[in-house]
Amino acid sequence: MSSWHEFTQQAPELAQFGQSRFENGVAYLGTIRPDGGPRVHPVTPIIGKQLFLFMEPTSPKGKDLQRDPRYTLHCAVEDSGGGSGEFYVRGQATLVQDPALRAQAVQAASYSPADRYILFVLTVDFAFMNVYSEGRVNPQRWQNGE
Repeated sequence: MSSWHEFTQQAPELAQFGQSRFENGVAYLGTIRPDGGPRVHPVTPIIGKQLFLFMEPTSPKGKDLQRDPRYTLHCAVEDSGGGSGEFYVRGQATLVQDPALRAQAVQAASYSPADRYILFVLTVDFAFMNVYSEGRVNPQRWQNGE
């Protein structure tokens, strides 16, 4: 499992593209419901040395991640033509209580997280990007350990 920083060291072009797509607005977090079905949530990812997510402590997505830490995170896409491209990562989420990590996440955030929010750090185990150009797809993939 890799931190966002480790991912940027191993796949800098992919990480830079992903950061630009995630900073562009809302992303979609996929989690696993208690019945095994998928659940999708709009979120605002925060990128520092880690990939962070703040959320309400009562959020179903937080409950999902505490029960089963597997996640996927996909950027928003502007239009049916692929917009500025697709990017997603998947890995494991960990609920963190460390004040130093929380301070890092707050400092990197584009908004002011409420004190009541809980914080997750997301590992990056797999990353995918695709840019559409002149009707062609240009995918790139990265997997931790390859």
